[in-house]
Amino acid sequence: MARLWKGFLSYSVIGAANTVIHWQLFFIFRTAFGLTQTLSNFLAFCLAASFSFYVNAVFTFAMPASLPRYALFMLCMGALSLGVGALADRWNAPGIVTVMVFSLVSLVCGFLLSRWVVFRERDR
Repeated sequence: MARLWKGFLSYSVIGAANTVIHWQLFFIFRTAFGLTQTLSNFLAFCLAASFSFYVNAVFTFAMPASLPRYALFMLCMGALSLGVGALADRWNAPGIVTVMVFSLVSLVCGFLLSRWVVFRERDR
């Protein structure tokens, strides 16, 4: 079990920086540009996750950041960001609830996806 959570502290610290970037961009897209929560959450995710994907590849998982890994991570987590944003739009949730829910869910889901799939250690 300890092996599964190896790197979670580093992932969480990088995730904190990612969260600051995501939240700021979400509210800029939402208020300054008047975009929906679905689109605001997705665009903010794409920009923030591009930063954190590379940093996590290098520092948390010590593996190269390749285009296939990036595409897989962005596809899976991007779908999650769209889903959370769409639900928020449908339920007229406040923006702060949208980013809080997405940040918490994506911390755990993103780490597990990265650990088990995207940066899985191959047996040598």
